[in-house]
Amino acid sequence: MFKYQCLNPIAAVGLERFTDLYEKTEKGEEADGILVRSASMHDMELPDNLLAVARAGAGVNNIPLEKCAEKGIVVFNTPGANANGVKEMVIAGMLLASRDIVGGINWVSANKDDPDIAKTAEKAKKNFAGTELQDKKLGVIGLGAIGVKVANVAKHMGMEVYGYDPYVSVHAAWNLSRDVKHAMNVEEIYENCDIITLHLPLIDSTKGMIGKEAIAKMKDGVILLNFSRDRIVNEEELLEGIKAGKVRKYVSDFANPTTAGQEGCIVIPHLGASTEESEENCAKMAVDQLMNYLQNGNIVNSVNYPNCDMGVCMQAGRIAIFHKNIANMITKFTACFGDQGINITDMVNKSKGEVAYTMLDLESQITEEMIQKLQSINGVFRVRVVK
Repeated sequence: MFKYQCLNPIAAVGLERFTDLYEKTEKGEEADGILVRSASMHDMELPDNLLAVARAGAGVNNIPLEKCAEKGIVVFNTPGANANGVKEMVIAGMLLASRDIVGGINWVSANKDDPDIAKTAEKAKKNFAGTELQDKKLGVIGLGAIGVKVANVAKHMGMEVYGYDPYVSVHAAWNLSRDVKHAMNVEEIYENCDIITLHLPLIDSTKGMIGKEAIAKMKDGVILLNFSRDRIVNEEELLEGIKAGKVRKYVSDFANPTTAGQEGCIVIPHLGASTEESEENCAKMAVDQLMNYLQNGNIVNSVNYPNCDMGVCMQAGRIAIFHKNIANMITKFTACFGDQGINITDMVNKSKGEVAYTMLDLESQITEEMIQKLQSINGVFRVRVVK
């Protein structure tokens, strides 16, 4: 029996996927797995029995990834599950920025008591005139699940689309319209595009990447959309760009004191993935990944350990070893089994940065003595008996 804890409300359609092998608990110290959305885990004490954390969403800034990796706790996310919901919000953001729809709606609300509002509106509407998206140049920085969908829809809307992502996956490349122009560097996006949309993870290399220098390279009157993370943009310097007339509009899905209510900023309260469909898709994917790992040791869509899949174990035993990505580890593992006369029928070893994951299927069940022997090897974080 496995126990799981929900740190946030998780869509019922996802939780219903748990089989009779799983039981919900409110006690963190009992949980084998945790399901989370936005709750911060950085100050949590991670219990020794915790095996995995599944984030029902893409961003994992609320989870201590390095700490989890060192304890052999696999952290999953659900890339692509909310991509359609975010894509639709990005398109809405482009329309809101290009056409002063919000200004027009606010004008109607402010003049609701005018008995001649229909006539007055005909005179006032010129103040809210905007531009169309057709034939405008859109730059998509980051061609993951969301970026690809945005690029493809924009092409169907008659826009000229540039895409930039030096690490684009094969899957994303296959799904990207062949009419999207491949930008060789991010400066090509800055210099050519009327509208720029960001679809990047928040990491050291992207933090504050849109600042004074980047904005100076952009076209005058550029529209910038940020549905990734607010700290990718240096928003103080962005506001300077708006005041100088360099940036026409900034659309952000992250409400904060810097941009909320500021001239030229359209700030949305993190609604990109706030759809019933997105929440359900994320919940289903998170639960499926958590069960696959807890029952079989397979890792799919982890952000701190490599993907690794050996299917369902048909042998007497399966063991998983979390360890540093250093030389000679496999030799040490296999020597331990050889000394005990235990035959290895299948094995896979994958690495991700400084950590690695080794899974082995065995003809006989693992003993406590063998676990201790493997655990004592320098560089091993955790040894887990899957079966």
